Amino acid sequence: MFQFAFGDGDDASSSELWPPVCRDEVVDYMRRAEPVIKKLIEVLLKKINVKEMKEKESCLMGSPRVSLNYYPKCPNPELAAGVGRHSDISTITILLQDDTGGLYVQATQGEEEEGCDSNSWIPIPPVEGALVVNVGDVLQIMSNDVYKSVEHRAFPSKTRNRVSVPIFVNPDPDAVIGVLPEVLEGGEKAVYKSVLYSDYFMHFFSKGHDGKSTLDFAKI
Repeated sequence: MFQFAFGDGDDASSSELWPPVCRDEVVDYMRRAEPVIKKLIEVLLKKINVKEMKEKESCLMGSPRVSLNYYPKCPNPELAAGVGRHSDISTITILLQDDTGGLYVQATQGEEEEGCDSNSWIPIPPVEGALVVNVGDVLQIMSNDVYKSVEHRAFPSKTRNRVSVPIFVNPDPDAVIGVLPEVLEGGEKAVYKSVLYSDYFMHFFSKGHDGKSTLDFAKI
Protein backbone atom coordinates (compact mmCIF):
# COMPACT_ATOMS: atom_id res chain seq x y z
CA MET A 1 0.00 0.00 0.00
CA PHE A 2 1.19 3.51 -0.88
CA GLN A 3 -0.36 6.63 0.68
CA PHE A 4 0.01 10.22 -0.47
CA ALA A 5 -1.11 13.32 1.46
CA PHE A 6 -2.38 16.00 -0.90
CA GLY A 7 -3.00 19.69 -0.44
CA ASP A 8 -0.33 20.48 2.14
CA GLY A 9 1.36 22.97 -0.16
CA ASP A 10 4.29 20.71 -1.00
CA ASP A 11 2.78 18.08 -3.26
CA ALA A 12 5.92 17.69 -5.39
CA SER A 13 8.04 16.93 -2.34
CA SER A 14 5.50 14.48 -0.91
CA SER A 15 5.12 12.61 -4.18
CA GLU A 16 8.86 11.93 -4.44
CA LEU A 17 8.28 8.90 -2.22
CA TRP A 18 5.92 7.39 -4.77
CA PRO A 19 7.04 4.98 -7.52
CA PRO A 20 7.73 6.92 -10.74
CA VAL A 21 5.48 4.52 -12.66
CA CYS A 22 2.34 6.06 -11.08
CA ARG A 23 3.45 9.33 -9.45
CA ASP A 24 2.22 11.78 -12.10
CA GLU A 25 -1.06 9.92 -12.53
CA VAL A 26 -1.81 10.02 -8.80
CA VAL A 27 -1.13 13.75 -8.52
CA ASP A 28 -3.29 14.41 -11.57
CA TYR A 29 -6.09 12.24 -10.19
CA MET A 30 -6.10 14.10 -6.89
CA ARG A 31 -6.18 17.50 -8.58
CA ARG A 32 -9.09 16.43 -10.77
CA ALA A 33 -10.91 14.99 -7.76
CA GLU A 34 -10.68 18.17 -5.66
CA PRO A 35 -13.60 20.09 -7.27
CA VAL A 36 -15.76 16.94 -7.12
CA ILE A 37 -14.97 16.57 -3.42
CA LYS A 38 -15.86 20.20 -2.72
CA LYS A 39 -19.17 19.90 -4.56
CA LEU A 40 -20.15 16.69 -2.76
CA ILE A 41 -19.43 18.17 0.66
CA GLU A 42 -21.22 21.39 -0.24
CA VAL A 43 -24.38 19.46 -1.18
CA LEU A 44 -24.23 17.37 2.00
CA LEU A 45 -23.80 20.46 4.18
CA LYS A 46 -26.72 22.28 2.60
CA LYS A 47 -28.99 19.45 3.72
CA ILE A 48 -28.07 20.23 7.35
CA ASN A 49 -28.51 24.01 6.96
CA VAL A 50 -24.82 24.87 6.58
CA LYS A 51 -24.75 27.59 3.94
CA GLU A 52 -21.10 28.69 4.03
CA MET A 53 -18.38 26.09 3.64
CA LYS A 54 -15.26 28.16 2.98
CA GLU A 55 -14.38 28.87 6.62
CA LYS A 56 -14.95 25.21 7.51
CA GLU A 57 -12.76 23.71 4.77
CA SER A 58 -9.84 22.88 7.08
CA CYS A 59 -12.21 20.92 9.32
CA LEU A 60 -13.81 19.12 6.41
CA MET A 61 -11.18 18.53 3.73
CA GLY A 62 -7.93 20.10 4.90
CA SER A 63 -5.77 16.99 4.46
CA PRO A 64 -7.05 14.58 1.78
CA ARG A 65 -5.05 11.39 1.31
CA VAL A 66 -5.04 8.81 -1.45
CA SER A 67 -4.01 5.19 -1.03
CA LEU A 68 -3.20 2.50 -3.58
CA ASN A 69 -4.29 -0.80 -2.07
CA TYR A 70 -3.30 -4.16 -3.50
CA TYR A 71 -4.96 -7.41 -2.41
CA PRO A 72 -3.23 -10.50 -3.85
CA LYS A 73 -5.48 -13.44 -4.69
CA CYS A 74 -5.95 -15.84 -1.81
CA PRO A 75 -6.57 -19.61 -2.10
CA ASN A 76 -8.85 -19.54 0.96
CA PRO A 77 -10.51 -16.09 1.05
CA GLU A 78 -13.04 -17.25 3.64
CA LEU A 79 -10.15 -17.56 6.10
CA ALA A 80 -8.73 -14.12 5.37
CA ALA A 81 -9.80 -10.52 5.75
CA GLY A 82 -8.30 -8.01 3.37
CA VAL A 83 -9.49 -5.19 5.61
CA GLY A 84 -11.43 -5.81 8.83
CA ARG A 85 -14.79 -4.23 9.67
CA HIS A 86 -14.50 -0.50 10.34
CA SER A 87 -15.81 2.93 9.42
CA ASP A 88 -13.49 5.52 7.90
CA ILE A 89 -12.30 8.43 10.04
CA SER A 90 -12.73 10.81 7.12
CA THR A 91 -15.40 13.34 6.24
CA ILE A 92 -16.17 11.32 3.13
CA THR A 93 -14.27 8.64 1.24
CA ILE A 94 -14.26 8.34 -2.54
CA LEU A 95 -13.34 4.87 -3.77
CA LEU A 96 -12.18 3.83 -7.21
CA GLN A 97 -12.14 0.04 -7.47
CA ASP A 98 -11.28 -2.39 -10.23
CA ASP A 99 -13.75 -4.97 -11.53
CA THR A 100 -12.76 -7.71 -9.06
CA GLY A 101 -15.22 -6.85 -6.28
CA GLY A 102 -14.76 -7.69 -2.62
CA LEU A 103 -16.17 -4.61 -0.86
CA TYR A 104 -19.03 -5.20 1.61
CA VAL A 105 -21.05 -2.81 3.79
CA GLN A 106 -22.94 -3.55 6.99
CA ALA A 107 -26.73 -3.57 6.65
CA THR A 108 -28.42 -0.47 8.10
CA GLN A 109 -31.72 -0.30 9.97
CA GLY A 110 -33.67 0.43 6.79
CA GLU A 111 -32.12 -2.51 5.03
CA GLU A 112 -32.92 -4.74 8.00
CA GLU A 113 -36.58 -3.83 7.53
CA GLU A 114 -36.28 -4.99 3.92
CA GLY A 115 -35.17 -8.46 4.98
CA CYS A 116 -31.47 -8.12 5.86
CA ASP A 117 -30.58 -8.95 9.45
CA SER A 118 -28.17 -6.84 11.49
CA ASN A 119 -25.32 -9.23 10.71
CA SER A 120 -25.80 -9.02 6.95
CA TRP A 121 -22.97 -7.80 4.77
CA ILE A 122 -24.11 -6.38 1.46
CA PRO A 123 -21.72 -6.63 -1.51
CA ILE A 124 -20.95 -3.43 -3.42
CA PRO A 125 -20.28 -4.69 -6.95
CA PRO A 126 -18.07 -2.52 -9.15
CA VAL A 127 -19.88 -0.40 -11.73
CA GLU A 128 -17.85 0.64 -14.73
CA GLY A 129 -17.21 4.40 -14.76
CA ALA A 130 -18.61 4.90 -11.24
CA LEU A 131 -17.08 5.80 -7.87
CA VAL A 132 -18.21 4.62 -4.44
CA VAL A 133 -18.78 7.50 -2.00
CA ASN A 134 -19.33 6.83 1.67
CA VAL A 135 -19.76 9.01 4.74
CA GLY A 136 -16.99 8.92 7.34
CA ASP A 137 -16.97 9.44 11.11
CA VAL A 138 -16.10 13.13 10.85
CA LEU A 139 -19.31 13.95 8.99
CA GLN A 140 -21.32 11.81 11.41
CA ILE A 141 -19.88 13.81 14.32
CA MET A 142 -20.28 17.21 12.67
CA SER A 143 -23.86 16.44 11.59
CA ASN A 144 -24.79 15.12 15.06
CA ASP A 145 -25.80 11.73 13.61
CA VAL A 146 -27.87 13.14 10.74
CA TYR A 147 -25.39 11.40 8.45
CA LYS A 148 -24.05 8.00 9.50
CA SER A 149 -20.62 6.65 8.66
CA VAL A 150 -20.59 3.37 6.77
CA GLU A 151 -19.22 0.23 8.39
CA HIS A 152 -17.48 -1.84 5.74
CA ARG A 153 -14.82 -4.45 5.07
CA ALA A 154 -13.01 -5.97 2.10
CA PHE A 155 -12.22 -9.55 1.16
CA PRO A 156 -9.57 -10.87 -1.22
CA SER A 157 -10.55 -12.94 -4.25
CA LYS A 158 -9.72 -16.60 -4.75
CA THR A 159 -8.86 -16.17 -8.41
CA ARG A 160 -7.91 -12.54 -9.03
CA ASN A 161 -5.74 -9.80 -7.57
CA ARG A 162 -7.69 -6.73 -6.44
CA VAL A 163 -6.74 -3.05 -6.57
CA SER A 164 -8.64 -0.21 -4.89
CA VAL A 165 -7.84 3.51 -4.76
CA PRO A 166 -9.61 5.35 -1.92
CA ILE A 167 -9.36 9.09 -1.36
CA PHE A 168 -9.83 9.81 2.34
CA VAL A 169 -11.10 13.38 2.66
CA ASN A 170 -9.70 14.21 6.10
CA PRO A 171 -9.57 17.38 8.22
CA ASP A 172 -6.28 19.07 9.00
CA PRO A 173 -4.54 17.22 11.85
CA ASP A 174 -4.82 20.31 14.10
CA ALA A 175 -8.50 20.93 13.26
CA VAL A 176 -11.06 20.67 16.04
CA ILE A 177 -14.05 18.56 14.99
CA GLY A 178 -17.40 18.75 16.72
CA VAL A 179 -21.09 19.24 16.08
CA LEU A 180 -21.73 22.17 13.74
CA PRO A 181 -23.79 24.91 15.44
CA GLU A 182 -26.18 25.09 12.48
CA VAL A 183 -27.26 21.51 13.20
CA LEU A 184 -28.42 22.46 16.70
CA GLU A 185 -30.47 25.52 15.74
CA GLY A 186 -33.71 23.59 16.28
CA GLY A 187 -32.86 22.94 19.92
CA GLU A 188 -31.28 19.51 19.48
CA LYS A 189 -28.71 18.35 22.02
CA ALA A 190 -25.19 17.58 20.88
CA VAL A 191 -24.28 13.90 20.94
CA TYR A 192 -20.57 14.57 20.49
CA LYS A 193 -17.98 16.78 22.14
CA SER A 194 -15.30 18.70 20.25
CA VAL A 195 -12.02 16.80 19.81
CA LEU A 196 -8.72 17.42 18.07
CA TYR A 197 -8.70 15.47 14.83
CA SER A 198 -5.14 14.23 15.33
CA ASP A 199 -6.23 12.72 18.67
CA TYR A 200 -9.17 10.99 16.97
CA PHE A 201 -6.83 9.77 14.22
CA MET A 202 -4.33 8.35 16.71
CA HIS A 203 -7.08 6.64 18.70
CA PHE A 204 -8.29 4.85 15.56
CA PHE A 205 -4.82 3.53 14.79
CA SER A 206 -4.08 2.56 18.39
CA LYS A 207 -6.43 -0.43 18.17
CA GLY A 208 -7.58 -3.07 15.74
CA HIS A 209 -10.50 -2.65 13.37
CA ASP A 210 -13.63 -3.06 15.49
CA GLY A 211 -16.59 -1.64 13.65
CA LYS A 212 -17.63 1.91 14.55
CA SER A 213 -16.31 1.94 18.12
CA THR A 214 -13.93 4.83 17.37
CA LEU A 215 -16.94 7.16 17.55
CA ASP A 216 -17.13 6.50 21.29
CA PHE A 217 -13.96 8.58 21.65
CA ALA A 218 -15.95 11.71 20.73
CA LYS A 219 -19.28 10.90 22.38
CA ILE A 220 -20.50 12.97 25.32
